[in-house]
Amino acid sequence: MERTSSLPNQSTEKNLAGWINGFIGVLIFSASLPATRVAVMAFDPVFLTFARASIAGLVALCILWVLKATRPNPSQLAPLLIVAVGVVVGFPLLTALALQYVTSAHSIVFLGMLPLSTAAFGVLRAGERPRPAFWLFSILGSALVVAFALSQGLSASPKGDLLMLVAILVCGLGYAEGAKLSRTLGGWQVICWALVLSLPVTATLAVVLAPSSFAGISTPAWFSLTYISLFSMLIGFFFWYRGLAQGGIAAVGQLQLLQPFFGLVLAATFVHETVTAGMFGITGAVIVCVIAAKRFTR
Repeated sequence: MERTSSLPNQSTEKNLAGWINGFIGVLIFSASLPATRVAVMAFDPVFLTFARASIAGLVALCILWVLKATRPNPSQLAPLLIVAVGVVVGFPLLTALALQYVTSAHSIVFLGMLPLSTAAFGVLRAGERPRPAFWLFSILGSALVVAFALSQGLSASPKGDLLMLVAILVCGLGYAEGAKLSRTLGGWQVICWALVLSLPVTATLAVVLAPSSFAGISTPAWFSLTYISLFSMLIGFFFWYRGLAQGGIAAVGQLQLLQPFFGLVLAATFVHETVTAGMFGITGAVIVCVIAAKRFTR
């Protein structure tokens, strides 16, 4: 009887741990777009993508070697490649390209659609089945974000906005696939192995695409490159994938709706971009949606 009665408590503790880990991951990721915006002003966006992945990959290789991590089995290689395409190369490259056309504050608003993308791929790839009311609030939150983007003049930079939309799709796939794999391989192992598997390609392209000289690169640009390499590309995923695996992809994935709020604050503080009251209003509305969606996740 004691063993049976402890199961609900264990489930609750695991769920709470998932939300805490997911929240820490979101905090780390929130600075990614503002930092990328600073870095892309000094570095070519394509070089930046492969440079950050190479730096993170080398650190990941050291972590795996020091901790003597178990190698993935053959059946885990395909999911790891999907993770690599989605979050190691796809999302960083597409957002870096998009930030040539739009501000980080504008691009952050698109992140409001990421929870819906993650939840959809959680259903397709991980077999999760949230209740219909969950989808209602998740779609409502995403619709608010899209409506706000349209009100700000989406046609001003259709290329930048299209790149952000594609980035959201590939990132959602990478998140869901990585979270599913984390249940058997482990959260930090998933991102480390994805980075290491990508390293031969990312390192080669980083060397080939490197500028002839790094003279004149500002300190903020170097700092931003360091942040997106170590935190956005590596450390943030330690918490994020573990949180998704513990608390559920669709449920914890809704925490991403908080990311625009933190990102807007950072964009205004460090990049000195204009953040309007409307941006905060929409962010507040989608936060209400994530709270409502959480109630109907299971």
